[in-house]
Order: sequence, then structure tokens, then C-alpha cells
Amino acid sequence: MTIERWEAVTQDEQAGHRRLDDPGMMREAARKVASGRCVLFDFDGPLCRLFPDDSSKSLARDLRRIVARHGAEELLTPKARESIDPQVVLRTVDQSRPGGELVAELERRLVEGEVAAAAIAPPTAGADVLVGRMVEAGVRLAIATNNSPEAVDVYLRRMSLQEHFEGHVHGRTGDPKRLKPDPDSLHRALHGLHAEAEDALMIGDTTTDLDAASEAKVSFVGYARDGREAGPLWDSGAQLVVSRLALLSDMILLASS
Repeated sequence: MTIERWEAVTQDEQAGHRRLDDPGMMREAARKVASGRCVLFDFDGPLCRLFPDDSSKSLARDLRRIVARHGAEELLTPKARESIDPQVVLRTVDQSRPGGELVAELERRLVEGEVAAAAIAPPTAGADVLVGRMVEAGVRLAIATNNSPEAVDVYLRRMSLQEHFEGHVHGRTGDPKRLKPDPDSLHRALHGLHAEAEDALMIGDTTTDLDAASEAKVSFVGYARDGREAGPLWDSGAQLVVSRLALLSDMILLASS
């Protein structure tokens, strides 16, 4: 397949004509990767779908039940009471009771739920090929995620990818304030790889990934399955958003040859 034959998916927006899988921008990103850069992956999204079909909402309910059992429902904002994202509940409680036993219990339940989800999470199409292509090109890899490192480890071992990220999984710590958009996990990933920010590129699927990468001064490639998912990334300033990781893999192969 030649670059000229790749068809970019387009999305018309008020801000202008923006393109998923833009060939020129992907070619430039592939050159940067193939030139020896390191790549930092977000976990949920670029590598797998940890909670497909809104399956995280039962876990978010569990965390709210824990809050209620502690008689602390007043800590929950309207958003935290309705969100299907358990991390929203964790962050909200931590803002009022940082470092307390309630936060620690919420974290334990969240880890349990993420580990269970990682055992059955469907892989993102083309992610395994992209990882393999990067390894073949000599790229150093790490994961910088808001998910628990325990869940990431379960998934990587299940998919036989652990050797490519061994010792370089940087997930949630005991301090929710360090979650992205804070760049803490990216800084830890760079330190572990003995890399400078200018030598790195991050692949993420949320605006918090983009904000963390911008704060850490790391180049960013967005991942989105369609134009609707790409919209927030574009609106937040992402220059390149890809919907098919296989295309990026092929470009890395061409750039490496």
C-alpha cells in the first residue's frame, strides 16, 4: 500500500476542514518515531477498551455506595453523583478529604474493578501491530495512564505485550491529584526511559492526555474512532488525530526502510 492510496476521513467543523488520518501529518509523526524517539502510550483507548459500552457505570455506583456507607455523600458534586466514570468519584472525594481512609478504600475498589475489566477488555484494532512495528524500529516504549498499573499488567500479560513495556508502566499512584492532566505519569515515564521531552511522542485519546503532553512539552498524536470522538481533541489543539492505528504502523514501516 502506498501513501497516496490512503484515504483520509474528513470532518467538517465550524473552525475549518479538519481531517482524521491526515497522510502528511502521519508521515511526519512516523518519521519522528522511526528516528529513534520514545513513545508514551495512554492505556485505555490507544491499547484497549477497558470499559466498553459504558460498563464502568457499575463500578462508579460501587464507589458511590462506599461514600454513602461512610456517611459522606455531601462530598459528591452533582457531576460525581451522575458520572459513569469511577475516577470522577475518586477525584471529587479526594478534593475534600485528601489522603484519608475513604480515598484509600475507593482506590482499592477501583483497582479491583479495573483489574477485572482488564481481564476481558477488547484490544484496540491495530494496537498490537503498532507496538510490534515500533519495537522493530528500535523505539523505546512506556505507558503513562490514569489507570492502575495492576490493571495494565493484567492486560499486557494477557496479550503477550508485557516484554515491550517491562518496567515502564506508569499508572495511578495514591495521590489522585497527580492524575492527568497533571503531567506526573509522563515525567515518570520519561525518567524511566532516560529520555528528554523533545525525544518523546505520546499517543492518547482524551483532552487530559493532550493537556498533560502539552505541559510536559511532549509531542502528541490523538486517537479517535471517528470524527465525533476527534472533535474535543481538535478543539483542544491536537494537530494529528488518527482513527486507524494500522495506517500509522504502515507509515512507520515505510519511514524505517
